[in-house]
Amino acid sequence: MSPPPPRRLALLGSTGSIGRNVLDVVRSLPGQFEIVGLAAGDNVAALAEQIAAVRPRVVALRTAEAAARLRRSLGPAARQVEILHGREGLRAVATASGAQMLVAAIVGVAGLEAIHAALAAGCDLALANKEALVVAGSLLLAEARRSGAAVLPVDSEHSAIHQCLRAGAPAEVQRLVLTASGGPLRQLSAAELAQVTPAQALRHPTWSMGDRISLDSATLMNKGFEVIEACHLFGLPDDRVEVLIHPQSIVHSLVEFVDGSVMAQLGTADMRTPIQYALSYPARLPAARMRLKLEEVGKLEFGLPDVERFPCLRLAREAWRAGGGAAAVLNAADEVALAAFAAGRLGFAQIAAVVEQCLQRLGAPAMENLDAVLELDARARRVATELLARFS
Repeated sequence: MSPPPPRRLALLGSTGSIGRNVLDVVRSLPGQFEIVGLAAGDNVAALAEQIAAVRPRVVALRTAEAAARLRRSLGPAARQVEILHGREGLRAVATASGAQMLVAAIVGVAGLEAIHAALAAGCDLALANKEALVVAGSLLLAEARRSGAAVLPVDSEHSAIHQCLRAGAPAEVQRLVLTASGGPLRQLSAAELAQVTPAQALRHPTWSMGDRISLDSATLMNKGFEVIEACHLFGLPDDRVEVLIHPQSIVHSLVEFVDGSVMAQLGTADMRTPIQYALSYPARLPAARMRLKLEEVGKLEFGLPDVERFPCLRLAREAWRAGGGAAAVLNAADEVALAAFAAGRLGFAQIAAVVEQCLQRLGAPAMENLDAVLELDARARRVATELLARFS
């Protein structure tokens, strides 16, 4: 019997940390996957190298200028790939490349329309972009249910929960426990947090990630986003989704069942493991990566997060409970505040204050469609930018 054809993948965010790891997983499993579409921001040199390595059918960049530079860089080879740009380019990579699965690793809401279009077309989704579910989870998951598309999490925590849930029926689940390293600032006092620099906040102790997720990990907003994502993915209220600080980042998350049994997924801090799980699900494929050696790990520590020093986790739960578009406001205000902090225009302790005031001003308007989500996102960014003046 001949082996099955490779699974066709399209990748949004191919030159970022997650995107590069996706391509590494694909290279490590020859014959299992075919990359048919790639989308990147403005990193023309990196995308050109990826095109030469995997030969996709369609690629997209953020701007027309970047697309033109890519064509010049590729020379005659540019005729062998369709080169697009902007929102339509992202949609084409997601829907016109022939992909059977879209891997969404693009930061923020930039890929939201492309993700929605792929799900509407019945394309399975491997989701590394938590902002998509935070901002428009109800709309995206409703589209997936209508089309029959599968949604598989790539975040290590949600991948861990997905794996643990295979041990029991949904009605047998008591609670989910998301673990968090606590970030680089977890031991600082409130006074010390007020003086934190961007360089300190970006120095994550266990994971190598992009700037936004690193900063969100430092404030614990990333964990708040993950609570919202877990509520969407696994259908539980947020009071049954708990967070524990686990500095070693070995236990990626846990599920407690009604009989008191607790299932945990453990592994090294390597994003290629949850990526491979999502790409190959429901199968498990061999991997030659470093194995976990508990005898070398030694002690595993767990503790409760401090929402007084790190109020972004509380704000995320409040946004989820408010419903409507509150989580979209949360995400947009957070992104604006982080950019101001990274530029030295806002203190670390003021990030949460900007987000909270933006939530208070805009509330939780109803989100009936994707256009309404994007309109609210733009409005929240304007309001958050106005609020920055109070703190500068």
